[in-house]
Amino acid sequence: MQKYDRIIKLFGDENFQKFRNTKLIILGVGGVGGFALDSLYNTGITNITIVDFDTYEESNMNRQLGSHGNIDRIKVEVLKERYPEVEIINIKITPQWIDEFDFSSYDYILDAIDDIKPKVHLINKYYSKVISTSGGAKRIDPSKIEYISIWETYNDPFIRKIRYELKKLGFKKKFKVVFSSEEPKCLEKGSFEAVTGSFGFMLASVTIQKILNKKT
Repeated sequence: MQKYDRIIKLFGDENFQKFRNTKLIILGVGGVGGFALDSLYNTGITNITIVDFDTYEESNMNRQLGSHGNIDRIKVEVLKERYPEVEIINIKITPQWIDEFDFSSYDYILDAIDDIKPKVHLINKYYSKVISTSGGAKRIDPSKIEYISIWETYNDPFIRKIRYELKKLGFKKKFKVVFSSEEPKCLEKGSFEAVTGSFGFMLASVTIQKILNKKT
């Protein structure tokens, strides 16, 4: 397969087959989840379900793949055209939906949710499968992004709220998140694609490394 030639050269045939046999679900395909999708799909993981309820708006154009030329269109439908092998679910992610949806067939759940309640509910219920990210907005330096324990995060009001809500539920597990140590540069949700996209790429990289290290 010529389009995967450089992937196979890097990872080898055996690992490439691991990618082909992996099944993922990405919750939220905006400025972070969209770049994770692009990276993983181009690496050969095409058995992916994407979940989002939103449509593209002009304010998305500075950071979201698929937004240009597709204002007012449903995000998952646009991304299905771009990545034809994905399965799409156009629905708002809520705690109730998480409880009702069957995640059992997925190897990993990629969490790019930006609402507190469903994010907390997902982590609490499926933490062993979840690869999660904190907020990518308000920052300008992608070199500050790392993958660390949620209990060691700082300078991030969003993930602080997640920690607080998890503690209220009695959640004390070892759990890592993609996180930036950079102090927010503004109060509003200003964003820079070099950072939000890098959050997505880090989410993809962590996923790939977990697949490579997974015992069969």
